[in-house]
Amino acid sequence: MFLKRIAIVVAIASSLPSIAFGAEKIRAQLSWISTVQYADHWIAKEKDLFEKQGLDVELRPGGPNAVKAPVAVAAGAADIGYTDWQSFLGAIRQGNDFVLIGVPMYNSPMGILSLKAHPIQKPEDISGAKILTQGPHEKHLIEAVLSLAKKKPDDWVSVPAGYSPDPLLAGDGVGYTAYATNQVITLEKMGLKKGQDFFFVSFEDLGFAEPGEVIFTTRTYLNSHRDTLVKYIAALIEGWRLNVQDPTYAPKLVVEKYGSDLGLDLDQQNRQNILQMDLRREPYYLLDTARVTGPMMDAARAAGTADLPAHPENLVDADVVREAHQSLQASAK
Repeated sequence: MFLKRIAIVVAIASSLPSIAFGAEKIRAQLSWISTVQYADHWIAKEKDLFEKQGLDVELRPGGPNAVKAPVAVAAGAADIGYTDWQSFLGAIRQGNDFVLIGVPMYNSPMGILSLKAHPIQKPEDISGAKILTQGPHEKHLIEAVLSLAKKKPDDWVSVPAGYSPDPLLAGDGVGYTAYATNQVITLEKMGLKKGQDFFFVSFEDLGFAEPGEVIFTTRTYLNSHRDTLVKYIAALIEGWRLNVQDPTYAPKLVVEKYGSDLGLDLDQQNRQNILQMDLRREPYYLLDTARVTGPMMDAARAAGTADLPAHPENLVDADVVREAHQSLQASAK
């Protein structure tokens, strides 16, 4: 009877997913809702890439009503967080010992939309112009762009606007702060052609260097779970490479499964997925120290960020991503 019970237990165990036995739990707080922005994550989930690395990954969507990643990680409610560069610096100012380990989008998708009557393609085109801004953050970004270009930061007019480019089309301003992965698609769906009927220039191209978002953790977690973080990034790298091979797969996953309650449009998600590929670069997720200590710190100063760290090189550990790429190369041999 005893041996029979053992046989039953072994049979049950062999039939269960490997994630149930010996997998290491890791909790990631995303910065936004479950859209194709996180295509790599959804593919890693669906294709068991996290499981292959021995991980049980819990992905917590963000959004307007969600707990912000710096708060979640500081409180111990998440092990990894996704946030923007300025919010990360704000968390550092508050005494959090956070470390950057990677970056999904090397360049931010944020920039300025304009129409052919008054194209905005360089900082000089902003001077004296009326720009529609979605919020105070965007206003500060434009001031920083002008400051970095040695222009008067207040030599323009800010007009508050919402999340639709309609006011731009109505002529309420000559420029509108927008996202390459959002409002650009809106204009395209209206039949307008980029580079002909409208123009988009990123803040990066205007001289303000800032990634779309950063991946961070606590220094304590980094020191005690380094291998876990390397495996996590390795799974994301594999997920993103699969996304590049078939850009239609992740949008369908999002619309039908992971973001099924959001009312997402498949065509929009497909287009967003294509556009966001221009914002990533090989080696994927690598945020080199020189970018942090140089252009990103320069951007933060120009944006008026106070109490910047005296040793910004200590804010980043780029080797986590490097080790993830090395592990995938070794396993492919």
